Amino acid sequence: MVRPEDIMQVKAFARQDGAFLSLLWIASFACIVFATGSSIGNLLMIATPFFVGWRLVSFREYALDGIISFRRGYMYSVYTFFYASLIFMFAQYVYFKFLDHGNFLNMMRTAVNTLTPIYQQYGMNIEEIKGALESMSTLGPIQWSFMFMMQNISIGFIISIFIAMICVKKAKTKK
Repeated sequence: MVRPEDIMQVKAFARQDGAFLSLLWIASFACIVFATGSSIGNLLMIATPFFVGWRLVSFREYALDGIISFRRGYMYSVYTFFYASLIFMFAQYVYFKFLDHGNFLNMMRTAVNTLTPIYQQYGMNIEEIKGALESMSTLGPIQWSFMFMMQNISIGFIISIFIAMICVKKAKTKK
């Protein structure tokens, strides 16, 4: 049986670590947008599961005496992704509303044009991809940031399974 105190504890630590994760994502997004030739932004984004795993282990060791179940680890990871996604959504909204001026969409268009030969090699319809990109150009700042938020939460649900599986530590049984 799950006690309400346990849920409150997990949520409290996940809120704090979600704030830190959102800072990692904001730095990654800033590197991708403002330093387009650099791969630092992509490396920071790839570091996400390792960061959440590190924070989960810290939570396990600090608050739970080194023991955590899969369920609690999964709940912590999902909440961490959720809180980070909320904060990151607001940061992206500010960017898309006041700073972007169409730069992000132009960056996506450039990427599609650069990758067109590869898409054609795999038999993908380029006109569909470009049509989807043009339909995305009608989105407002709130829709862009909400789209990314939902994507981050969805990916968080999946990645949290693996993070929790790796970070589980059960109590040693006495023989």
